[in-house]
Amino acid sequence: MASLQTPLCNFGWRAPEFDLPGVDGKRHTLASARGKNGLLVMFICNHCPYVQSVRDRIVRDTRELLQHGIGSIAIMSNDSAEYAEDSFENMQAVSKQYAYPFPYVLDETQQVAKNYGAVCTPDFFGFNAKLELQYRGQLDASRKEAVANAPRRLFNAMVSVAKTGAGPLEQFASMGCSIKWRDET
Repeated sequence: MASLQTPLCNFGWRAPEFDLPGVDGKRHTLASARGKNGLLVMFICNHCPYVQSVRDRIVRDTRELLQHGIGSIAIMSNDSAEYAEDSFENMQAVSKQYAYPFPYVLDETQQVAKNYGAVCTPDFFGFNAKLELQYRGQLDASRKEAVANAPRRLFNAMVSVAKTGAGPLEQFASMGCSIKWRDET
């Protein structure tokens, strides 16, 4: 498992469109996922230890961000043929088990991950109401293990985005498992 860091925020970059099937049986788009003050797009999966270690905090933060007008969506782009734990059925089970308060959708072609430039799980993209990128960084200072009292970097950045339309200038790269790309041969 390769551990990668995400690039830092390219402020103002526009969110690419998508239309993906969710574990709830519905299709989800950029327009349907956004909140009135912005959108958090997360690339996650089921098997990654980095994602597993922050799942509870992702749920907590996305629930609270709803109160600030920030919508959230989680996209799973891994090759589930090679990583059975990331299958659609397992996505449904994990979403139910953790009571995800956001759509959990499948990027079967991996094109959405490519369009966003996602490199790892988790990879967080925080957009303002105009769908301009304002945050790309860590959930908090934790890696595979939780850090006690870690500043809530993603949450605080997205509250700022909700209030002002702008994210913090200082951001810290997220780290996680590489996206499991399909063999294109």
